[in-house]
Amino acid sequence: MDDVKLIGTFDVTELVFLAFVLFFLALVFYLRREDRREGYPLEDETSGRIDTPGGPLLSGTPKSFLMPFGRGTVTTPTQGREKVDVAGERTFRSPGAPYFPTGNPLEDGMGPAAWAKRSKHPDLNAEGHNRIVPIGLVAGIGVHQKDADPRGMEVVGADGEVAGTVSDMWIDNAEHVIRYLQIDTGGKTILAPMAMSKVKGKKGQVVIDALNANQFAAAPTPAKPDEITFYEEERIVAYFGGGYLYANRKRQEPML
Repeated sequence: MDDVKLIGTFDVTELVFLAFVLFFLALVFYLRREDRREGYPLEDETSGRIDTPGGPLLSGTPKSFLMPFGRGTVTTPTQGREKVDVAGERTFRSPGAPYFPTGNPLEDGMGPAAWAKRSKHPDLNAEGHNRIVPIGLVAGIGVHQKDADPRGMEVVGADGEVAGTVSDMWIDNAEHVIRYLQIDTGGKTILAPMAMSKVKGKKGQVVIDALNANQFAAAPTPAKPDEITFYEEERIVAYFGGGYLYANRKRQEPML
């Protein structure tokens, strides 16, 4: 049976086909707008020139997010980019060429030690309380009697030297895991990521081979003694993580 004609020879099948084509074209434009929200506008690697952001069909409008617990709104992405002075030089003049650090890469944020400018607010649990805090501030949470308690243990760096002593633990009271070890380096108290720490025995020592012993004291520290922000977490993890490449010269050399 022939399709129902709407106007002249224009039938329902043609209408459905044209509707699908228009929908597909609109979908393509929508997806291209959405995937340009982060990382745009583009920047030329060689000259540093910022590309044009494009018109309304090429870039999406900024989105605003209402933050919980009265922290206001955050709008992303920001239009344009801040100029950042990198403490490094290109190994050769070409797009994609690696940078060679000219200062202290752990403090300057080079390579694996790079960090993002995250929010300067602490992470919160479902009740709106600080999520990562010293273990003594949370009632009912402690180290199981069958597990090793690292408090009081010496901390040994990648060079086998003692960097300090564990004085406390910072726990995630939402997931009940240890996030950071508080280390007294003899003049300064720092936090080291638990994920990069290895506790040896119940009365042994803690090995953190990300850094040499003399590099621990320069690690970033929280501004408050019982609170850590997203930004401070980012800086601490970047400092220790960068040590796996920059802690000593040998780690920067090829394996073969």
